Amino acid sequence: MGSGFKIFVCCLLCLSAQAGYAGEIAAQQVQDSNLAGLLSYAREHNPEFAAMRYESEAAAQRVQPASALPDPVLRTELMDVTNQGTTNPTLLPSQVGNTKYTLMQSVPWFGKRDLKRGVAEAGVDQARARTVATWADLSAQIKSAYAQYYYVAGNQQIDRDLLDLVVQMEQVAQARYANGLAAQQDAIRAQVEQTSMKTELLMLGSSKRQIEAQLNALLARPTNIPIALPQHLRSIPASVSLENYAVLEKRIREHNPDLFVDEANIHASENNRDLVNRNRYPDFTLGVAPTQFGNSVREWGLMVEFNIPLQQESRRSQERESEAMLAAANARKEATANRILSALSESLSGIDAAQRTEQLSSGGLLPQANITYESALIGYQTGKVDFATLLDAARQVLNAKLLVLKAQTDAQMRLAEIERLLGEDL
Repeated sequence: MGSGFKIFVCCLLCLSAQAGYAGEIAAQQVQDSNLAGLLSYAREHNPEFAAMRYESEAAAQRVQPASALPDPVLRTELMDVTNQGTTNPTLLPSQVGNTKYTLMQSVPWFGKRDLKRGVAEAGVDQARARTVATWADLSAQIKSAYAQYYYVAGNQQIDRDLLDLVVQMEQVAQARYANGLAAQQDAIRAQVEQTSMKTELLMLGSSKRQIEAQLNALLARPTNIPIALPQHLRSIPASVSLENYAVLEKRIREHNPDLFVDEANIHASENNRDLVNRNRYPDFTLGVAPTQFGNSVREWGLMVEFNIPLQQESRRSQERESEAMLAAANARKEATANRILSALSESLSGIDAAQRTEQLSSGGLLPQANITYESALIGYQTGKVDFATLLDAARQVLNAKLLVLKAQTDAQMRLAEIERLLGEDL
């Protein structure tokens, strides 16, 4: 009786665990079915983005040490350890001739500490901008992969619908052949077309699994975890148009993370140039030196030490180098701005073309293709058109639907690129 009860309890625990696992899978698929859920998961789990956040935190910790004074130095000198040869050598300060203690503090020239702090703060700005850039790149990859996943899933559904049509067309061809109204070749042609479409569905299935693996890799999950089918795509904001190029250009100049990195690099180069120029002036060391005789201190001394900047040619080379690095930083920012604005113009043109294509296809080509197919089906049933014409009409419906789907996908990928350039969602 006790053994049976234990088995019953174990079964309940197993069922509970299975139900919990199934619930987790269901919850994960609900999250995966929308783009916001994927982005939220990636922000929390992607290791590359996490590494950039840690590097940004590490850079922030370099600011305070950059402007801090170096540690002071304490020197102890035991003078006359044999008391002019009257005693054995000793290391006890109270038993030698005298003991000199020197406490020294190195102090850089005025303003150098602030400049070093400025260089470190610019490094923090660079690290933070790289973190934003990493997230912008990661989110753009996820958005593009999600749009491709939507396209493949939609393509599969369109192919399945067309496959059902071809099956119906085969049934019509078989009926006409049975009544002696059509050749058997029509039914065979329909079967060949079905085989071709099934092959295409297999290829689409492979593409779908590849995109799933790509998305899971971006999410830092095992590549074999299934991803729920996308329910819908994001709407394209009205602000994303060629007419608003100037507004978007201004936003990009203000928010683009790559430009932030270049701007921070310019600030670092400016501070470094000023710091190199300050090296014309000497750093110095201050010290105080009490001297112990026996058990008491009877003398006090003060010291100051300067380094002498004699190597002027070397310093001039360093100054010219810092000026060249500053010029390079400014040129690099200009090149980045040109590249980004060119990409913005290209993406806006791509969105405009995709939206026009979708409007023409969904509003004109697709209805016309449907009418053509219905007319061809009636014509084939009445013997007015051949089977090849009917099959071609069905293919036109497929191509029109795919054209709409492709235009929607292209627009989404262009939108993802624009948001990557902006460093934020629209």
